[in-house]
Parts: sequence; C-alpha cells; structure tokens
Amino acid sequence: MRKVFKLEEIDCANCAAKMEESIKKIAGVQDASISFMTQRLTLEAEEENFETILLQVKKIISKIEPDCKIK
Repeated sequence: MRKVFKLEEIDCANCAAKMEESIKKIAGVQDASISFMTQRLTLEAEEENFETILLQVKKIISKIEPDCKIK
C-alpha cells in the first residue's frame, strides 16, 4: 500500500533526510521518501500492518522534529 502524507512545520532538510532513513528501517516498510521542498512523505508499506507502521513513523518524526505533524 502506498500513501502520500502532508508534513507540517518541517524546518530542516537534514532532519527530513534523518527521518527518511529511520522510517526505511521499520519492519514492513518497502519504501519511504520525504521531500523537504514539497513537505510530503510518501510511504509504501504492508497493507495489513499499515496503521501500526504509521504509528512508528509518527514517533520517529516527533523524536527528530518535535514540531512536525503528519496530515
């Protein structure tokens, strides 16, 4: 399953790269990319575990960039 999410208040391209690398390491994630310019996260992951994976993604994002939110 592939979904695109809007990211709000991402301030740093380096932080976006760190988030992307960490998200790719989550079990069940096939691919992930964060575009700092468009403020978008594209996440491709197993459909049956997507909600669990998304919770882990949110934790990673808030740990690296506390003000950043997924819409």
